[in-house]
Amino acid sequence: MPKLKTNRGAAKRFRAQANGFKRKQSHRRHILSTKSPKRKRQLRSPAVVGPADRDRLRPLLPYQ
Repeated sequence: MPKLKTNRGAAKRFRAQANGFKRKQSHRRHILSTKSPKRKRQLRSPAVVGPADRDRLRPLLPYQ
C-alpha cells in the first residue's frame, strides 16, 4: 500500500490533540474596533473541532 499524503491545507489549520483536533477561532481578522475586548480576548484561545467535522478531518491528516 502506498504512503498516504497529508492534505497540506488542513495541516496548516489543525493540530491533533488527545481529545480531537485543535483549531483557531474565526472572526479575529478585521473590523476589531466594533468588537468588545472580552470578545477579542476569548477569540484568542483555540477551539476543538466538533464531532461531525472530526470524522471528515481524519482522512486529511492520516499521520496526526
